[in-house]
Amino acid sequence: MSRLRTAALVGNPNSGKSALFNVLTGARQKIANYPGVTVERKAGRLLLPSGEPVELLDLPGSYSLDAASPDEEVTRKAVLGELAGEARPDVLVIVLDAANLEQHLVFAQELIELGRPVVIALNMVDLAERDGLTLDPEALSAELGVPVISTVAVRRRGIEDLLAAIESAEANAQATPAARPQAARTLPERRQAARNMAQKATVSETAEHRLHAQLDKVLLHPWLGPLVLFALLFVIFQAVFAWATPFADALDAGITALIGIANAALPEGFLRDLLTEGVLAGVGSVIVFLPQIVILFAFILAMEQSGYMARAAFLMDRMMAGVGLSGRSFIPLLSSFACAIPGIMATRAIADPKDRLTTILIAPLMTCSARLPVYAVIIAAFIPATTVGGGIGLQGLVLFALYVAGIIGAMVVALVLRRSVTKGGASGFIMEMPKYQLPPLRDLAIGLWQRAWVFLRRAGTIIFAATVILWLLLTFPKAAPGESQVDASFAGTIASGLEVVVEPIGFNREIALALIPAMAAREVAVSALATTYAVDAEDEEQAAEGLMPKLRAGWTLPTALAFLAWFVFAPQCLSTIAVARRETNGWKWPLFMLAYLFALAYIFAGLTYWLAVAAGL
Repeated sequence: MSRLRTAALVGNPNSGKSALFNVLTGARQKIANYPGVTVERKAGRLLLPSGEPVELLDLPGSYSLDAASPDEEVTRKAVLGELAGEARPDVLVIVLDAANLEQHLVFAQELIELGRPVVIALNMVDLAERDGLTLDPEALSAELGVPVISTVAVRRRGIEDLLAAIESAEANAQATPAARPQAARTLPERRQAARNMAQKATVSETAEHRLHAQLDKVLLHPWLGPLVLFALLFVIFQAVFAWATPFADALDAGITALIGIANAALPEGFLRDLLTEGVLAGVGSVIVFLPQIVILFAFILAMEQSGYMARAAFLMDRMMAGVGLSGRSFIPLLSSFACAIPGIMATRAIADPKDRLTTILIAPLMTCSARLPVYAVIIAAFIPATTVGGGIGLQGLVLFALYVAGIIGAMVVALVLRRSVTKGGASGFIMEMPKYQLPPLRDLAIGLWQRAWVFLRRAGTIIFAATVILWLLLTFPKAAPGESQVDASFAGTIASGLEVVVEPIGFNREIALALIPAMAAREVAVSALATTYAVDAEDEEQAAEGLMPKLRAGWTLPTALAFLAWFVFAPQCLSTIAVARRETNGWKWPLFMLAYLFALAYIFAGLTYWLAVAAGL
């Protein structure tokens, strides 16, 4: 009994292979795992027009025969006939996404170069036409030297023609062995050939489609693309200060007015002090930075919904590969700019365990939104609201520098880790580029409301609780006449002990006191400082003042700069540590994370302070 002929569906991920497999095999399919690996094996029977049955394999999506993952390794071995117990496929059915033809043609050339019987299924042509792109299968066939069949798997379009092409593939390959063009041996050659083939196969495209292609030529350019990205980030941080200032000032004035109303309406005593010094001065000092949070997230959401964020990920891949990280780490790290907790959880999508661990360990270095109130209050208090030429705001420039410092710090730490405790090499990273589109205003508004609500909820729960506890520790025991309340309090005693440790890097007792409750959440540092200064105020008028005048009066510029440097690195968030423990199944790596981040924070805060003092600032 002769064995069944075999065919294999091969192509990039998201090309529609599985839909085509289901149409061709129907219910005649079996699913298991390949021996020795967890990669899924899908096989089924298809019937050719002659009635001959053929075994069809749906191979895992791959970008190259140079395998960079277990899935790609299985595909490589299956195509080359190196899998134990698996026959080499007699026919390769290469599935291309018509809407992403140029990208998919790179791998297709590599498969065609093997010299095997090949049929091209130009799939999802309906979606390409919807996007304004019309292709000529015959022109593409002439370029590739193999049959090209237009298909829409989900609507069974082109299926009969595809079956006929599979049936005659071996005979055609033997009859016309020289019909295929000269092979493009290197990856750059294949990419250039793919670009030329896609252009020749394009019958027409709309102005919108051409515009999108031109945008990608600029935004994905290896040199222009990063310049555009960093210019955009620079504009964002300028806007965070320039646009938010009127709204933040209005909120600050409102909270100051509420403190005045409370002082006038309530008799002196515990309740009034708790409300004015604890809740309004403490929590209110954080809420005033809601406009900055909203503006920052408005830009981030617009970048995501417009399709630009995926392109930013593609641009960052080269830099990340240079420090030993997989490009797959970019999305978790990008999520960490909002909050390190979802960023760490998103590392579950990274297959390589050492790559995943490295990403978890550096995620807290991404400048999360909780740092923004800390940065904003110190920058507003100590950095003049002036321009440095060309209308560039100095405050926005400093904020941009802090974000860049966090990114550079993360990349340097990743490089050290990948050459030591998480030693390993970077793997490849390819991703599909979404269509450009204008961000839907409704979706943008919903996203902004959700993030603003998360921030306000933290202000009403974690920050509120930490502030009230700190206020109680600052309030009791009561000071004797002429004695500072902070000196007499429980909190002051604790801070005096910690001050010995942090004094060499320029921190005072108030900062030492603020760092302890800030372990609950970074924003608490702002409310802790506000509460501390409010409790120690000499009169109600001084207590009602905003936080920034008190900081200017009590801190030097070197101390302020050292405080900013501390928060670039310090792991001031217990929730992040808890999630890291859960994701690494133990305390070893979270404790390692705490140790190295606090060490970096102390070292760089100290360096910043000592250099600033030496410079006479």
